[in-house]
Amino acid sequence: MVCNHRLSQAAFGLALSTLALFPSAVKAQMSVSPMVIESKAERGQAQGMITITNTTNAPSRVRVYAQPFTYKRDTGFQILESSDNDLTPYLQFSPRELTIQPGKSRRVRLISRLAPSLPEGEYRAVVFNETLRESKDGAGNNVALTTRIGVTFYVTKGNVSPQLTVDSASFNAKQKQIQLLVRNNGKASVLPKVNWTLRRGDTVVKTGKVDANAVLAGSDRNFLLNYPQKSDLSAGNYQLSGELVWNKGSKKNQIPFNVNITIPTQTAASENK
Repeated sequence: MVCNHRLSQAAFGLALSTLALFPSAVKAQMSVSPMVIESKAERGQAQGMITITNTTNAPSRVRVYAQPFTYKRDTGFQILESSDNDLTPYLQFSPRELTIQPGKSRRVRLISRLAPSLPEGEYRAVVFNETLRESKDGAGNNVALTTRIGVTFYVTKGNVSPQLTVDSASFNAKQKQIQLLVRNNGKASVLPKVNWTLRRGDTVVKTGKVDANAVLAGSDRNFLLNYPQKSDLSAGNYQLSGELVWNKGSKKNQIPFNVNITIPTQTAASENK
């Protein structure tokens, strides 16, 4: 079996979205690395390895399990009941349950064996590392604390790749920020960063960057630009240009974009209050 296992800094952006689902106490109880694993199946098999570290002063019991997931355009990470890209039926862990002593680390091997009948494409799962600990509440009663961290595991079968395009830019009235709609028409997920420049006519209004976000195969995702801030932007027509940037192994990929955006009058008026 030949395994192509890679982890990039851009991929870490996916982990941040995953961690946002879980209690902040996770960081105080354990750490897990890597947070994203991408592997290519050879002869139907692929594998990865995660390291779990107990950062507390007491032994921790950890249970490992997996579920299918997706990323919605606006709401982000979501666990699914089922999916055409579900890796979980073909995924095994070793071990599934383990006890980690204080300050120590243990490794868990992830092994996928794809069925020969599966079509070419990408199969994915979020692998949860669930920590079970007992503590005492304010009354001195024993209570069970459960926290978990999700590691996303992507396995591709065949010669598949992402195909990114920028559909449009718009103003998100709820977030009061500009957003860029990025579509992935390919059969592999990707985690691009965005470098952007906002112009009005020949005048550069603002430049900026957006950290990596996952755009799943056959899906799309809105990237919030974290702009404007309060009264920084008046109503009118603008041009948003820039590039999507991501790494594929050792190769850096870039796709330029140039789209128009209109900031409505009522938005600018409310921002100036």
